[in-house]
Amino acid sequence: MTSQIILNILISSSEFLLLAVSFSVIYHVTKFFHFAHAVIFTFGAYFAFLFIQIIGWSFYAAIPAAIILALLLGGLMEFTIYKPLRNKKASSIILLLASLGIYIVLQNLISLFFGDDTKSIRTWEVREGINVFGAYITPVQIIIIVTSIILVLIVTVYLNRVKTGKAMKAVANDSELAKISGIKSDRIILIAFAIGSALAGIAGILVALDVDMTPTMGMNMLLMGVVAMIIGGVGSIRGIVLGSLLLATAQNLAVWFISSQWMDASAFLLLLIFLLLKPEGFMGKKIRKAEV
Repeated sequence: MTSQIILNILISSSEFLLLAVSFSVIYHVTKFFHFAHAVIFTFGAYFAFLFIQIIGWSFYAAIPAAIILALLLGGLMEFTIYKPLRNKKASSIILLLASLGIYIVLQNLISLFFGDDTKSIRTWEVREGINVFGAYITPVQIIIIVTSIILVLIVTVYLNRVKTGKAMKAVANDSELAKISGIKSDRIILIAFAIGSALAGIAGILVALDVDMTPTMGMNMLLMGVVAMIIGGVGSIRGIVLGSLLLATAQNLAVWFISSQWMDASAFLLLLIFLLLKPEGFMGKKIRKAEV
């Protein structure tokens, strides 16, 4: 039982980590809660379903196409809605409300075109998982863990070593000073949306490969990613790794020792504890002013 709990924690934390990093990339630059990110996650899975199950493309052609469309959808949200609102000096609350509106409209479009029933993009027969020290893990779950680690490492290197990544950190720290320094903030924000949306699309596809999908799958996963980001520390990828592990541990222990009904409750209980005792998270920095 212990080995199965450990594997379950690794799988869950990998899913939370990828989504938390994808959300953090956008939030750290824009400083508002882009809740429409949840529907980018969902669309990643449904784009893959469209190409594989409806159009009939091969798996290897459909997945890159779905990721590209998720990237473009996120960039479109920024270019057509968020950027004009920022130009009108809209507050973070207005941007938050706009993001919720986008989420509701697009989620309903998914329901309209694909239905509310559970869909699957798997084209292979479901088989028993691989036995690892008495615990079971499927090949898809191994791919989730490995992909999450690789992508988070790539994002870390990008933010710390690549010129555009450093510009994203500069805009996140002080957008006005970044503009004075010659950095085009709107372009950097668009790049952040593209990167974050691509990562969210990948996360959606991976989760759908593991547990199938529904039109409402995105919001709960996004909330878990946001919790992992907050308890880990906004802007710190190492902190988000720790936050994801702690969140996954709390959820899996709650399921094993109490009941599955406590899975989400344990997550938000953990969040409340951190907000009261260490609001900046594991590795976050204390700030004087915060916006939502």
